[in-house]
Amino acid sequence: MSNTEIASSRTTQFTTFYCDKSLLGLDISFVQEINRNLELTRVPLGHPCVRGVMNLRGEVVTMLDLRTLMGLPQGTPSIRNRNLVVKCEGECFGLWVDGVADILSIDPQHITPPPSNLSIVEARLIRGVYQAEKALVMIVDPREILAASLTGIRAAA
Repeated sequence: MSNTEIASSRTTQFTTFYCDKSLLGLDISFVQEINRNLELTRVPLGHPCVRGVMNLRGEVVTMLDLRTLMGLPQGTPSIRNRNLVVKCEGECFGLWVDGVADILSIDPQHITPPPSNLSIVEARLIRGVYQAEKALVMIVDPREILAASLTGIRAAA
């Protein structure tokens, strides 16, 4: 095995996307698809983190507003918005994001712990940070996103 093959076997690919002005990354193995389907069915009396539901080839997928989960105000829909359909813990859910960026291959050794000055909400969702060439990428944990959304929904019920 060459040095290049050894190095590449240690890297993980991350889908990067925007939430407000922050660049976030999510392990690509959790991403089922990225789409532009912005036609969501609102959920009456739903929690603010639930943007709506959509029919994805016969499967009803709950679309979560990542901005709301991170304690930010809801964004206004634009042509840059995308849905990241995520499969995690046997659940399929979507993340409504402000736009997608790129796919990065990151060596886990280069991911550092999140800064201690994050809000409690952000600290729960962010598992680490990576300094890319042009920006700092906050790596999100899909398990924590799912847990945070369920906690919020249950608290509102």
